[in-house]
Amino acid sequence: MNKYTVDKDGFYGEFGGAYIPEMMYRNITELQHRYLEIMASSSFKKEFDVLMRDFVGRPSPLYFARRLSAKYNTRVYIKREDLNHTGSHKLNNTIGQILIARQLGKTRIIAETGAGQHGVATATVCALFGMQCVVYMGEVDVKRQMPNVLRMKMLGAEVIPATSGNKTLKDATNEALRDWINHPIDTHYIIGSVVGPHPYPDLVARLQSVISEEIRWQLKEHEGRETPDYVLACVGGGSNAAGAFYHFLDDEKVTLVGAEAAGLGVEKAEETAATLTIGSPGVLHSAHTMLMQTSDGQIIEPYSISAGLDYPGVGPLHAHLFKTGRGKYYPVTDDEALKAAFMLAKLEGIIPALESAHAFALLEKMTFNQKDIVVINLSGRGDKDMQTYIDAMNIQNKG
Repeated sequence: MNKYTVDKDGFYGEFGGAYIPEMMYRNITELQHRYLEIMASSSFKKEFDVLMRDFVGRPSPLYFARRLSAKYNTRVYIKREDLNHTGSHKLNNTIGQILIARQLGKTRIIAETGAGQHGVATATVCALFGMQCVVYMGEVDVKRQMPNVLRMKMLGAEVIPATSGNKTLKDATNEALRDWINHPIDTHYIIGSVVGPHPYPDLVARLQSVISEEIRWQLKEHEGRETPDYVLACVGGGSNAAGAFYHFLDDEKVTLVGAEAAGLGVEKAEETAATLTIGSPGVLHSAHTMLMQTSDGQIIEPYSISAGLDYPGVGPLHAHLFKTGRGKYYPVTDDEALKAAFMLAKLEGIIPALESAHAFALLEKMTFNQKDIVVINLSGRGDKDMQTYIDAMNIQNKG
C-alpha cells in the first residue's frame, strides 16, 4: 500500500507536508519522530484494541439495508459508526491519540471541533484518562450544536468559543494552534480530521482505518468476498472517508466516492464548502492541499448546513485521490442532504448526522448495477441535528 499513502516526508503526491512556524517545531517533530514507534508497540496495540472493543463498542455493525437496496436496485450496506459510544467515528481517533499523548508525557489536551462530535469524543477520553481538556469551537457552531456543547461541559471540558472570522471550524482550528504554540511542553493537540501538518493526516487515517479493516472481514462474512464495488462517505476534512477508504486505496477495482458539502450550490464560492469542486492548491493549517481561496490567496469562508463539513480545505490524502482520479468527489447541496436524511429515516429507521446524510445523497447521483455491492459509511447519528430537521419539517408542512 504505497501509491496513495504518505511518504517519509508526509506527502501524498504533491499534497501534505508540514509548513509550520518555528514556534511549532518542537511540538511537531516530537510527534513525527515518535508516533509510528508508539503505535507499533505491543502495549499500545493491546490497550487500543481493548478500548475499541469494551469502551467504544467495536466492531461496529455492517448492516444490509434491505429497503434502500430495493429502492436503488443494488446491494447497499451501511457501516454503523453512529452506534459507537459518543455517536460517531470520532472516538476511534481520540482514543489512539490520547494513548500517544500519555506516552509522550503530556498532561493537557486541546482540540478543535465543528459539529461537536470530535469535541465530545475528546472530552470523553480526557475524562477516561483524567486529563485536562480544552475544546475550541466556533461561536456560530456553539449555538447550532448546543447539545454537544453541554455534553462536553458535563464531561469536564472547558469549551472556548472562537469569535474571529466566520466563527466556525476554521477559526476554532486557528485558536487551537495558537494555544499549542503557547503550551509546547505539557500539551497535546488532538486534531480531529486528516488535516494539519504531518504527521496528523497519516496518524488520523491510520487510527480511523479500523473502519475499512472491519468492512473487509464483515463483507467476507456477508457476501463471501472482502471488497465492495463502491465505498461512499462524506468529506469535510475527510477523516471518516479516509478510514472507510484506507484498506481499499490500492485496490483499484473498488471505486472510492466522497460527498462534499455544496451548501446552497457551487455557483457562488461564499455559499458552498465544496473545496475539491471549486478550490485550488495552497497552504492551510500547515499543510499543502486543496482549499477555497481568492485569486490573491485569501481564504474564502465556506458555508454548509452541516457544521462538520464547513471547512475551507480538505485533507491532503483526498486532494491526492482527487487529482490522480483514484477518488471521485461529488458536491451535495443542503437540500439534497436533507432529502437523503428523511429518506434514510423512513426507509431504514435510521436518523443520520447531517454530515453523513451527504453520503447517502450520492445514491441519487450515481448509477449502480443490480449485483454491485455499495458500502456507505454512516459516520454519526443525527441527535445533534434534530433542531435542523425539525425546522425542515416545519417548512415542508407550511409548504
